[in-house]
Amino acid sequence: MQPRVLVIDDDASLRYTLEAVLTDAGLLVETCDGGEAGLAAFEARGADVVLTDLAMPGIDGMKVLTTLRAQDPSVPILMLTAHGSERVAVAAMKAGAHDYLPKPFDPDELTLIVKRAIETRELRLQNARLRTEASLGRTIVAESPALRRVLDMVARVAPKDVTILFSGESGSGKDVIATAVHAHSRRADKPFIRFNAAAIPSELAEAELFGHTKGAFTGAIAAKPGYFQQADKGTLFIDEIGDLALGIQAKILRALQSGEVQAVGGKAEHVDVRLIAATNRDLAAEAKAGRFREDLFYRLNVVPIRVPPLRERNEDIEPLVHAFVKQYSERYGMVQVSVEPALLQALKTHAWPGNVRELENTIARLLALSPDERLTLALWRALDEPRSAPLARGAAGDPGPAHPLRARVEAFERNIIAEQFEASGKNQSETARRLGVSRPALIEKLHKYGLVER
Repeated sequence: MQPRVLVIDDDASLRYTLEAVLTDAGLLVETCDGGEAGLAAFEARGADVVLTDLAMPGIDGMKVLTTLRAQDPSVPILMLTAHGSERVAVAAMKAGAHDYLPKPFDPDELTLIVKRAIETRELRLQNARLRTEASLGRTIVAESPALRRVLDMVARVAPKDVTILFSGESGSGKDVIATAVHAHSRRADKPFIRFNAAAIPSELAEAELFGHTKGAFTGAIAAKPGYFQQADKGTLFIDEIGDLALGIQAKILRALQSGEVQAVGGKAEHVDVRLIAATNRDLAAEAKAGRFREDLFYRLNVVPIRVPPLRERNEDIEPLVHAFVKQYSERYGMVQVSVEPALLQALKTHAWPGNVRELENTIARLLALSPDERLTLALWRALDEPRSAPLARGAAGDPGPAHPLRARVEAFERNIIAEQFEASGKNQSETARRLGVSRPALIEKLHKYGLVER
């Protein structure tokens, strides 16, 4: 993606010159006439670098600087200064400007300074990305334009202490993006607390979120701080917030409005928490139907971000496959795993209703069941469509339709054994060696699946 430069200047001829020079340097340029228009453009579309004049009527360069620094500290801001205004330029540097360029400027020097500023921003974002990956224990893959747009939005809003509502299908990676928000935020060195509303019974959710005092209810043998208290000064991520009961929603609304939370059996206390929520439901429709508080929906929906499903970001599938192969092969002690091109192509055209989570589980399963560290299309088909390879007629333990899981496992096992048995020239000792089992165990399986006669 082309880096975007936002140019803010009240001089039309200078804007034209700056746009021409930077466009020739391969950059995407947007120009704005004055500070007010520039701030509005940044709010709407963001930028990788901002180049602003210092002296402008109305909102001047210093005001632009302080406003943008508050909105997104990761964006480098370059100041254009007139001759004799070096003192003001130094003040701007102290206020957070990345660099300044005196007029008249040399086009090559301008291009060099802007490109260095872009490299600085990329380094900052990369550091934040590495912090996110370290906290997740995995690589963030974002090759597709759809997900890059999401991450660009994250980079813009993360430094601002606003509430964010992620929407998207289950398994699409909302929790990963929420972690990225925290890693990019000013609270990155403070707690990041996760709460999955779908995993907690509704009768326990209140005590988990807001805590409880000793003896507040049967079994409360000691006081326990809630997730809001644990996230004080940091970030609380509530996943599947649409699953929470209406009564708990009211307490969350109060926490957002006043910063006050009240433990079960306790007194109200103040917390400083940034809330990020996620849902796989249409909360607007849920609110209209009375199943979700409308006032809480509007309070959460300050910055809505939709995480696209995997089928809308096909470019991410291949790098995700390689990332998962690396992750799980290391875990399983596998050294030289290869992925068949035909398998990659099939994975890229699959619908993936379970999204990234389904793809990850598929790769983990393929690696766990691969007999020779090769991931092939035939292996995936054997896993995905085991009923196409029937069990031997009259095989012992044939589970029938009442036990589909056992049928799938046994059908897959039979396919693997038959494949290796044929490949070894029906040599039982060699087949056992390839499969990593004893010869007696192999013979028992060969008889069970009717691959040899008794």
